[in-house]
Amino acid sequence: MTQKIRPRHPEKVKNPINPIKKKPEWIRSKLVNSKEFFITKTVVNKSNLVTVCQEANCPNITECWSKRHATFMIMGDTCTRACAFCDVKTGKPEKLDPYEHIKIANAVKKLNLRHVVITSVDRDDLPDGGSNHFKKVVDTTRKKNPNTTIEVLTPDFLRKGESYKKLLEADLDVFNHNIETVPRLYLKVRPGARYFASLELLKNAKRGNKKVFTKSGIMVGLGEEHDEIVQVMDDLRSANVDFITIGQYLQPSVKHHPLERYYHPDEFKELELIAKSKGFLLVSSSPLTRSSYHADEDFAKLKYNRINSH
Repeated sequence: MTQKIRPRHPEKVKNPINPIKKKPEWIRSKLVNSKEFFITKTVVNKSNLVTVCQEANCPNITECWSKRHATFMIMGDTCTRACAFCDVKTGKPEKLDPYEHIKIANAVKKLNLRHVVITSVDRDDLPDGGSNHFKKVVDTTRKKNPNTTIEVLTPDFLRKGESYKKLLEADLDVFNHNIETVPRLYLKVRPGARYFASLELLKNAKRGNKKVFTKSGIMVGLGEEHDEIVQVMDDLRSANVDFITIGQYLQPSVKHHPLERYYHPDEFKELELIAKSKGFLLVSSSPLTRSSYHADEDFAKLKYNRINSH
């Protein structure tokens, strides 16, 4: 009987190669060359800050930065997780920057932002998941920029107990945590997270501060079924989420989760109508929709819709 030879280093077996599908004509980012774009880029670079716009290769970076809208990513550029959809690098993060809260606050001031989105990598290596650091950044930004509205896009603080509550003590306007995909695909797409833990986080964020707007987003094109998307909408509404974003998954590389298909703009319109019928205060659904895309305009709409919903 022939003995099977096992590879000496099974951990070094290459990731599967998933060819990237050609983009349709409606997936085209806006190329904007403007003075404002370079002002934003200069402030970010000189402040030695990290943005999710750059790290995740966002297709909307030129349009957003031309409006001086950059989404700051705190706690480093290295994530402790390896989600199959994400282009942010994975590994062992460096120590937290003790001056980051000052750098962010000053950058917001220099860019004269009406609305700022602050996100972070997952820091499972920290006892509190980074919630205290996150709160410090928000507190300092609020003190330096009292007229700027603040939106956070948080990790799930999984297995960190109630450490997330520290962040809820901050003076927030929008609490965003992305559900990302349907529960059936979590083990493949978001293996380090748990679907119902993310729902619970969103529910508790609203429970902890009824004035704050809660927000979550889902990507489509990963292999989900239509009924599964609708179920996620129902789950988010059960968690009292105010605002849902629905955007097209764009495969970052051949080693990332394969793109199943591109949704047509008409399908995004249909999903928008369904979501609105579920009772969300606001729905953003389009091929290029991302968590912080048009976040400042959307916040104004949220306030208007809340007032007029009563």
